[in-house]
Amino acid sequence: MSAMLSRPTAERPAGPTYADHSRPLWRRALVSREFAVIALLAVVFAWSQGNVDNFDGPLTLYYLFLDTAPILLIALPLTMIIITGEIDLSVASVVGLASVAMGVLHQDLGLSIPLAALLAIGLGAVAGAFNGLLVAYVGLPSLAVTIGTLALYRGLAVGLLGTTAVTEFPERWTDLAKARIVDGSPYPVILIPFLVLLVGFVLLLHFSPFGRGVYEIGQNAEAARFTGVNVARTKFWLFVLAGAISAFAGVYYTLRYGSARGDNATGLELQVIAAVLLGGVSIFGGRGALHGVVAGVLLIGVVSSAMRLENHTANVISIVIGVLLVLSVISTRLLAWVSALVSRGPGGRPPLRIGRRRAAVGTNGTSTTGTTTTSTTER
Repeated sequence: MSAMLSRPTAERPAGPTYADHSRPLWRRALVSREFAVIALLAVVFAWSQGNVDNFDGPLTLYYLFLDTAPILLIALPLTMIIITGEIDLSVASVVGLASVAMGVLHQDLGLSIPLAALLAIGLGAVAGAFNGLLVAYVGLPSLAVTIGTLALYRGLAVGLLGTTAVTEFPERWTDLAKARIVDGSPYPVILIPFLVLLVGFVLLLHFSPFGRGVYEIGQNAEAARFTGVNVARTKFWLFVLAGAISAFAGVYYTLRYGSARGDNATGLELQVIAAVLLGGVSIFGGRGALHGVVAGVLLIGVVSSAMRLENHTANVISIVIGVLLVLSVISTRLLAWVSALVSRGPGGRPPLRIGRRRAAVGTNGTSTTGTTTTSTTER
C-alpha cells in the first residue's frame, strides 16, 4: 500500500534582508543613483575645465571647497536623519544661532575664540536635543517640529544682535578659516575636520550596528523595534549630532567671513536638503549612501562655480539646480525600471519563484491551496 506523504522542511527566507543585496556587487555599484551622480560630477567637471574660462585656474577649486564646506558638514548628519524617514529644517538657523552666540561670547564676555566656539557648539547640541526630544520621545512629526524651531532659533539669533554684527575677531583665527593645507594648493584647512567627520560617519552608517538600525528604522520603524533597535534613542542622538555639527559649521562660517550676524546662512537648509536628495538619499527613508551625498554636494558646487564664471545670475543658478534635483528624483524610477529589466530571466521572463502552488486534500475532504517547497514521496 502506498500513500502520498508530504515531508515538511524548515522554511527559508525568500531573499536577503535588503533587496539591493540580492544583486551582484558590480550591478549594485554601477546601476545606482550614487554612481550616476559621481559619473555626472566627473562629466560636468571635465566639461567645465575645457569650456569655462578660468575654471581651471588656481583659485576655482579653493573657493569651491570653501563655499561648499558648510553644506558638506551639515549633510553628514542630515543624511542619516533623512534615511530614518525624518527631516531637520532648522539646521541653517542653528548655524546662525551658533554664529551669534560665538560673537556675543567673544565680544561681550571676552572669552577666547576656542572657548566661545566650544560653547557655541554645545548650544547647537542643545538645540538639536530639543528637536530630538520632541520628535523621538513626544512623537511629533519632524517636519512640523523643525519648521517651528527654524523660526525659533532664527528669531533668537536675530534678537540677540538685532541688525548689528560682531566683526572684531582675531586675525589669526579668520586667516586659519581660509588657510590652505599646503601653501599654493587648492585645498583649504577646513577639509581636514570634514574628512575626519566623513570617515567617522561612514563607519557609523555603513559599518556598525547603529547604522544598520538607521536603515531599518527608515524601512519600517515598527519592525525595527521588534529586531531590538531603540528607535527613539537613535533618532534623538541623530538630531543632537545634526545640531552640534551645524553649530560647528556656524563657527567656520563666522570665522571665514569675519562676521557674526543673526541672518548668517539664511536658506542654507534648502541647499543641504537638495544636495542630500540629489546624492541618492530617498526622502521616504530607508535608502542612501554618504559617497553619493558628497558627490551631490560637489556637483552643485561645480555647477554653481561654472555658472558664476559665465556671469549667470543667482536666479538662473537656482533654476538649474532645481532642474537637477527634479531629474534626480525622476531617475529613481528610471533606474528601478532598468534594474528590473536587467534582473529578468532569459527571454525577458522574470526569474522563477521558489516553490509552487498545488491543491491538497484536507482532512475534512475539502480542497485547500498551499505553497510547497518539497516534492511528495511515495511509500
